[in-house]
Amino acid sequence: MHQAILYRKKQNNRVVCDLCGHHCRVNEGEYGQCGVRRNVDGTLYSLVYGRLVAENIDPIEKKPLFHVIPGSLSYSISTVGCNFDCLHCQNASISSVDFSKANGRTAMEKTADQVVHDAAACGCKSISYTYVEPTIFFEYAYDTAKLATERNIKNVFVTNGYMTTEALDTISLYLDAANVDLKAFTEDFYK
Repeated sequence: MHQAILYRKKQNNRVVCDLCGHHCRVNEGEYGQCGVRRNVDGTLYSLVYGRLVAENIDPIEKKPLFHVIPGSLSYSISTVGCNFDCLHCQNASISSVDFSKANGRTAMEKTADQVVHDAAACGCKSISYTYVEPTIFFEYAYDTAKLATERNIKNVFVTNGYMTTEALDTISLYLDAANVDLKAFTEDFYK
């Protein structure tokens, strides 16, 4: 477990998560809507920090970005969890929560420094936080993005866009590009 950022403590060991637009009110021992943030004794924790279930080397155009380091490779990473529950999710096997396995793959422990090292060793010019909503593994993405920036590796969010202004302001120093995937074209769907 890794202590979360962007949350507020309330009375009776309750917390309010300020990471995404759900602003989950999480009672002691319970999880946020994403399923990967838990209130333990009045402190909010990320349960997926450093626990990758997917890492791949992709062309940057697969993100899809065509004007950010065109023709380069991006080191794509993901943990489990999402703040949406789309019936048509192409990554449902990892967006739904199971901390030990996702799509038959065991979660692998990897530090932010190891991710940045591996991205550089593979010749990747960027790291993409993708496959599920990256704000769900925000603390891990933030720490990785900060190290990547120091090593001149760009950072890309492939996101549903349902993050708070606070989250965007926090990551903006290290985020070089974002692709916001539209999930539907109606307000009802997003409600």
